[in-house]
Order: sequence, then C-alpha cells, then structure tokens
Amino acid sequence: MENNLDELAEKLQREILDEARRNYSETVIDHWMKPRSRGILSDNDGYGKITGSCGDTMEICFKIKDGKIIDAGFNTDGCGTTIACGSMVTELILSKSLTEARGITQETVLKAVGGLPEANRHCALLAANTLYEAIKNFEQKKEE
Repeated sequence: MENNLDELAEKLQREILDEARRNYSETVIDHWMKPRSRGILSDNDGYGKITGSCGDTMEICFKIKDGKIIDAGFNTDGCGTTIACGSMVTELILSKSLTEARGITQETVLKAVGGLPEANRHCALLAANTLYEAIKNFEQKKEE
C-alpha cells in the first residue's frame, strides 16, 4: 500500500508541475520550488512587511555594507508566484546600492521571472512594494 501511495504522490506532483509549466515560466517554477534567501535575517539593516490586495503577506529584509546590499531575505505566507517574486527580489538587490534597489519595480520583477498571467501580476507588485518598505525602514533607522 505504501508503494501505491508513493506512486500516486509522484503522479500528482508531475501533473501539478505540468499544469504549472503551461501557465508559468521555468524561472517562476524554479524560484517557487527552490526559493532563494528564504528567511528573515536577525541582524538586518532594513525590514519591510506588507499585506497585498490578495491577502498574501510578504516580508523582505537586507543587510548593507559600504553602500551595497550584501545579504537579503524574504518570507511570505503566499502562493507559488508570491514566493517566486519574493525570491527574485532578493536576488535582484544583491550587490546593489539603495538607489539601484529603489529602481526595482513591478515591471522589473515581472521581466526577471519571465512574466506572469494577469491574475498573478499583483505578486510582483507586492514584492516591489515590500522592498520599498524595507528601504524606507533602513532610511528611518539611519535618521534616528
């Protein structure tokens, strides 16, 4: 019986991935299945948390040294495309200055993940807006 359950699980996983490949780029699937920088850095310099219009919440943080982002992390309770967009943002900001990171928009994220269906485009906006919130947090800390 255990063997049958394993076979069923593998079959379902293949079907889910086949369906995902019809709707999403390989980049989206890769970042969804193997997210980069998952987790919040305990010693972060900037931190942002936003709940998007769909109800997904995302957190993004980063560490900065000599004016460049040297580490980043994210967390979300969201769907696969939200995971993919959060993961992509953490890759996009590494080695960037705050000015360069501020230039990352919804369109930047969409292009980097290879596009998203209209119904999922808000995930890229959530990731970009959460990044802006983290930058704002860093700047507020610096002023204090």
